Amino acid sequence: MRRGVSTAAGLLIGFAIDRVVGDPRRGHPVAGFGMLAASLESVSYADHRRAGVVHELVLVGSVVGLGAALRRGGTTAVAAATWTVLGGRSLARTGRMMADRLDAGDVAAAREMLPALCGRDPESLDADGLARAALESIAENTSDAAVAPLLWGAVAGVPGLLGYRAVNTLDAMIGYRNQRYRNFGWAAARVDDLANLLPARATGLLTAVVAPLVGGRPGTVLRTWRRDARRHPSPNAGVVEAAAAGALGVRLGGRTEYRHGVEQRPELGVGPAPAAGDLRRAVRLSELVQYAAVVSAVLAAPLSAMLWDRIRARPTRG
Repeated sequence: MRRGVSTAAGLLIGFAIDRVVGDPRRGHPVAGFGMLAASLESVSYADHRRAGVVHELVLVGSVVGLGAALRRGGTTAVAAATWTVLGGRSLARTGRMMADRLDAGDVAAAREMLPALCGRDPESLDADGLARAALESIAENTSDAAVAPLLWGAVAGVPGLLGYRAVNTLDAMIGYRNQRYRNFGWAAARVDDLANLLPARATGLLTAVVAPLVGGRPGTVLRTWRRDARRHPSPNAGVVEAAAAGALGVRLGGRTEYRHGVEQRPELGVGPAPAAGDLRRAVRLSELVQYAAVVSAVLAAPLSAMLWDRIRARPTRG
């Protein structure tokens, strides 16, 4: 129980630091992990799944092991790890800056900013396309950059926080279906899908809870989720994007251009295509979901610790 309270306190402190300070401008540990992963890839890469599995196991296993060693630091370690892996404040700040540029009619500046949110080709997008791309990215990253780390932290403390961020970072680096990574990145993509299975649905539920604060209705969120999420090629992004579309009363999806090609995404939600004003509401929705997530994580951490203690206390057979 004491460990659960310590974890809860660390999650709350780390979340507060992220809200006040945001990501460190230099020397971010996640960036360092990315550089390490890229260096290892130059040695471990091969065009088959086995090589990708080994790559994933070595990197994620090392990070989880580091997290287990740091767990002795108690509340301080949890707070530092939480701040390290969260990206909620930076996500909201970037979304607002994008909306500012679109409101000013500065499409060129908005295009320059889009790569900070997602990997789509900004040169092919007009103002409405930029608003839609940014909104969809904010919806997905609310889960990836805030809700999922907090929930994994509540369940598994520092190893959960750091391990989740390693999984998510590797997916962002190699989890693509292009020629180079179709096989090597298969494990990274599948592990990320599993790691986000519950957090994405938690994000959908929290979106429904806070929807009235952005002019939406919980019932609409749940109906849109149930009707549209399964149309999306991602089992997790479909949930959070459909929930956001339902909360904001907009229509997402359609032609989506990446640098590696074009995808025709299914439409999610009923309503007009999003504009800059909807992007501002999406940022507000993201922040509300983040606050709801940290409250949920703080309440869940002691319960999770009690469950782990009971599992350890069970007598072994034989």
